[in-house]
Amino acid sequence: MYKASITCLILLLGLCLAMPAFAADRDAIQANVDKVVTGINGGKNAKKFQANEYDPYVYIMQKDGMLVVHPELEGKSLKKVAKPVYDAVMKATTGGTWVDYEWKGAMKHSYVRETDSGLIVGSGYSE
Repeated sequence: MYKASITCLILLLGLCLAMPAFAADRDAIQANVDKVVTGINGGKNAKKFQANEYDPYVYIMQKDGMLVVHPELEGKSLKKVAKPVYDAVMKATTGGTWVDYEWKGAMKHSYVRETDSGLIVGSGYSE
């Protein structure tokens, strides 16, 4: 009984210590997406952004699903490659929103935001 109590306490403590890290990561992800959206809205060509300049990477998608910027799928249609992911990402708003979807067997949480020109910018993390 004593060992089980200590194990539970250690797990709970670890979870509590990890929560601020998740919040910081979400804040950093949102800041990266906001920075890219601001750049595009200010006139920077979306193709000038590099996905891996950000951690985690940032992707830029046209509304038809074509990925303009992505580390692996650039030039491919997310609508054709992963329709459920496309459907989730299409929930982007100009103010930004968080969406959840499954990607390669893991739950992913992405902050997505629409630019003034209708591009979708996103970034996220997996569980």
